[in-house]
Amino acid sequence: MNELDRVVRTVQETANYVEENLASHAGSGGGTNPSGEDQIDADIWADGIFFDELAALDCIGSYVSEERPEAVDCGEGYTVAIDPLDGSSNLASNNPVGTIVGVYDAELPATGRYLVAATMVLYGPYTTMTVAREDRDGVQEYLLRDGFSERRGEVTMPETETVVGVAGKPSERSETVNAIVAELERELKLRYGGATVADLSQVLEYGGLFGYPAKEGSPDGKLRVHFESAPLAYIVEAVGGGSTDGEQSLLDVDPDGLHGRTPTFLGSRPLVERVESALSE
Repeated sequence: MNELDRVVRTVQETANYVEENLASHAGSGGGTNPSGEDQIDADIWADGIFFDELAALDCIGSYVSEERPEAVDCGEGYTVAIDPLDGSSNLASNNPVGTIVGVYDAELPATGRYLVAATMVLYGPYTTMTVAREDRDGVQEYLLRDGFSERRGEVTMPETETVVGVAGKPSERSETVNAIVAELERELKLRYGGATVADLSQVLEYGGLFGYPAKEGSPDGKLRVHFESAPLAYIVEAVGGGSTDGEQSLLDVDPDGLHGRTPTFLGSRPLVERVESALSE
């Protein structure tokens, strides 16, 4: 078992534990995270669980979390950047949440070109983990249950474009964004649930586009480069899809700090190219 095997296995095992115990941590608030967003108890709990397991690996040099203001020095090795519980506000209504992990061969901040692996876990009616790695061909999806993982097969981007989900109220978005979104919404089925992993999973299953653009109050968008946008772009581009901040691949975005944000669009390459073309006019 090589170093990336150990990281992926640890994420899988920890995600199994998190899924089994989520209901016990779905209630009270826990303050705010370094980005100024509300935390609930589950955010802090999940972060602690993943930290304990990942930081203990001798191949991890740094642990960087959406829930922590600074990186934690763990020794020498890869940097792990994690959103421990993506979409945690969905827990109150018993809707899907996820975990996003990026493994960087560099100290952060850095671009997504330094990623060597990325995983996303979806805690839905059943729990799945999608894994992209530089040392393996293809992107694999695994079913997690009863403490074990079962490979479901290779993930590919569907040729047919079916769904679209773009965050934000029209009154908060630019006219340019609203124009291209309205165009796509006339052509495709609307799918937006408030958890990035869940929304992107719809795109990977059915083809289409997910977006979190710049908007009033969030000029750089909401999603953070290291924890969400770059790792998810790494997965999407590995299956033949595309990503953009409106001008370039999300893997080329150079964040201004550990918690730097970026407008984010992910999905079928033709749709990503249409968005990029519209935003560049």
